[in-house]
Amino acid sequence: MPTVDLYNMEGKVVGDIELADGIFGIKANEAVLHTVVLNQLANRRQGTQSTKTKSEVRGGGKKPFRQKGTGRARQGSIRSAQWIKGGVVLGPKPRSFRYTVPKKVRRLAMKSALSTKVADRDIIVLDTLALDEIKTKKMVKVLGDLNVNANTALVVLRGKDENVERSARNIPGVKTALVNTLNVLDILKYEKFIVTRDAVNGIEEVYV
Repeated sequence: MPTVDLYNMEGKVVGDIELADGIFGIKANEAVLHTVVLNQLANRRQGTQSTKTKSEVRGGGKKPFRQKGTGRARQGSIRSAQWIKGGVVLGPKPRSFRYTVPKKVRRLAMKSALSTKVADRDIIVLDTLALDEIKTKKMVKVLGDLNVNANTALVVLRGKDENVERSARNIPGVKTALVNTLNVLDILKYEKFIVTRDAVNGIEEVYV
């Protein structure tokens, strides 16, 4: 079982913690990670882009010139695709890019992402993370004591904590997440994975 240091909010090591081997100690499956990240990005697409076809463009009701005798190619409408301001052929229309990935694949990807953070020594486990007030300066100090000033960081909590969440939301490169909102893309996107001991227990309960 992988063992990592346990820190307090002052950035001092106060012990160590053993992480579940089946969640934080597996060999990362890069193919599965790639599949799930693509799925998340596709599901986030709005799909609202739209172009007008020949029948939707305003105007063009009259034949621009007679069929024969002009020496030019016959034309039925100035809103055909070959004309300036004409309709678009096979252009994008509103659609959904959403698709699903099997649950087992998603779970394996999550375990692979978490194991990657442990293998790269980018995980920081805190014994507790609590602020007595909403103060960005205090959250900045906590991150500074943990030596993550120059890095992006994902802070994972067991449950909602308004003081921590609102204190961190104005810090560039820092995002807070809960155990039940954790996703593969965020884990891989942010350099440092800061998680409380309670959140570790929550993750192990979900993915055991």
